[in-house]
Amino acid sequence: MSVYRNLQETHLNRARASLRQALSWYGYLRKSGQLSSNPELVGLVKPELEALRATLNKLDSNVIRIAVFGLVSRGKSAVLNALLGDKILQTGPLNGVTQWPRSVRWQPGSKVLVELIDTPGLDEIAGESRADMAREVVHQADLILFVVSGDITRTEYQALLELRQSQKPLILVFNKIDLYPDTDRGVIYQNLQQLGAGNPQAKPLLPDEIVMVAAEPAAMEVRVEWPDGRVSYEWETPAPQVDELKETILNILNREGRSLLALNALIQARDAEAAIAQKTIDLREKEAEEIIWQFTKYKALAVMLNPIAFLDILGGTVADLALIRTLARLYGLPMTNYEAGKILKTIVFSSGGLLLGELGSSFLLGLGKSTAVITSGDNPSNITAFAGSAIAQAGIAGYGAYSVGKAAQVYLEKGCTWGQLGASSVIQEILSQVDQNTIMYRLRQELGIKY
Repeated sequence: MSVYRNLQETHLNRARASLRQALSWYGYLRKSGQLSSNPELVGLVKPELEALRATLNKLDSNVIRIAVFGLVSRGKSAVLNALLGDKILQTGPLNGVTQWPRSVRWQPGSKVLVELIDTPGLDEIAGESRADMAREVVHQADLILFVVSGDITRTEYQALLELRQSQKPLILVFNKIDLYPDTDRGVIYQNLQQLGAGNPQAKPLLPDEIVMVAAEPAAMEVRVEWPDGRVSYEWETPAPQVDELKETILNILNREGRSLLALNALIQARDAEAAIAQKTIDLREKEAEEIIWQFTKYKALAVMLNPIAFLDILGGTVADLALIRTLARLYGLPMTNYEAGKILKTIVFSSGGLLLGELGSSFLLGLGKSTAVITSGDNPSNITAFAGSAIAQAGIAGYGAYSVGKAAQVYLEKGCTWGQLGASSVIQEILSQVDQNTIMYRLRQELGIKY
């Protein structure tokens, strides 16, 4: 277990470093005046910045949130009450007893503090607002319990698929097993193993991913024989059967609890940063377009007038780097020449050879242009050749600059969470290190990460 503890601590520290780096970027914006000079942007990104700070605080608190989802009358509240050992959450025979998300603290072990979150049924009639609240809860959850009480219905399967898309570890809880004979229970369990994966091609659920419980067993009629020979019948309610679920949760928390915390914090940070980038780019789209066209014209003109082929390529590269850095400053992302160079390299080599081909064509035209200049004294007609090559080369350079600018926009928007300590990078790093016997391994499969 010491190996798991060390790995979890590493994941937690990496997540903290990633969030602190993200917040430091926006602290840089405040100090440099880029945010204060644009009040509209300040208002737009305020919710995301607050979300980043709240996520970091949650990470430091070490409280793991477990949210319970399911359709109405599946016994979600009863499952939580059974885990707590007390009937704290309201239950009843009517649909929709839980009207809004409610959380309670649970300390199943001496070192583990858990926040259990009960949610309204996902299929309540006229309960769309409550369903929206339930979906919001999943964003904050580190682990999800999805409660069913038999074979999965079509509605349940769709809800399960939506929860799978949230990229959160999930335990399928088969409740009310006391209502089924052992044979039927076994058949349902096998069906749930396959359907619960959320994908017909996915591997069946692991033992940690599906648990059978009877959170609130139905009362049973018991025959009582008295010493005097009398016989009577009484109704007794059996004790809840949730020990397996409790043990499963504890095993998961001990083995990967802090890694779950780190992963969820990074997912929230990634979403917040992506939203900030999108809002910033939308707000400054017109300015960015003007900058790209300005660099396109200047680069084309400089390349056209320069008579030396090698300097054409060098000058064009410098212009592209300057364009990327100017766009980064516009969007409020501090960037060095080295980082801009990495982006340019990525853009050039991910263009399917198109920009590389344009560079080659530009260099050949540049050589022809240089030759025309050198021999222009002997043959004045070479001036015409120079002009033709210069115009063609200017067109290619302009096209290349515009392509780099548009690609850089996309990279700066999507790439804000990549790079060293970027949220997406650390998510991938964490998932690459998980053991195949852990519940987090399913996430690695669903995200298509292969190692």
